[in-house]
Amino acid sequence: MSKVKLILASNSKWRKQIINMAGLKCEQIPSSGDPEIEFQNPDDYVMKLAYSKAKEVASRLDEGIIIGADTIGYLDGKPFEKPKNREEAFNNMKELSGKVNYAVTGCAVIDKYLDKEIVFCEKVKVYFDELTDEEINWYIDNESTVYECAGYSLETCASLFTPKIEGDYKAIIGLPIHRIYKELKNLGYNISDFETERNDT
Repeated sequence: MSKVKLILASNSKWRKQIINMAGLKCEQIPSSGDPEIEFQNPDDYVMKLAYSKAKEVASRLDEGIIIGADTIGYLDGKPFEKPKNREEAFNNMKELSGKVNYAVTGCAVIDKYLDKEIVFCEKVKVYFDELTDEEINWYIDNESTVYECAGYSLETCASLFTPKIEGDYKAIIGLPIHRIYKELKNLGYNISDFETERNDT
């Protein structure tokens, strides 16, 4: 029996890295275009976005397990969008300062072998220190991805200001790989069924 192929419906380097570091191989096939999903609540929003991306890629393939994902941050039910300029980036961090916010990642797993679909989300609680204006400006100047995410990136500079989280750290980066593997096991797959990515140290 040939190995099961994992297809990541994203061009995110972080999501691919998470899968590869876990020892699994995946092919990246980004979805075409950005789906227009009306925001009603964070959980439904990211799950619908993830499913739309995975479904679009799955429609072009005959086989494989397609994984779609989308992540947003939010505070008091308000989502943090990607800042368009320095002022928005500053205001985002100012609003997060000294507060607890949430990062939620929606995932969709579309199995072309078994003709099954799974959609779920993973939520993480993120604690922020009180930040001075100097720290916020330093962050914006030194965080290369400040305009690519919802205002902060825990895997890089924002780690200086976040004393703790509650939940799956990998979900904040963009892919809760433990939950994905658990769902694949529930579908009946074994670890030996998948193509592997060798990790050399």
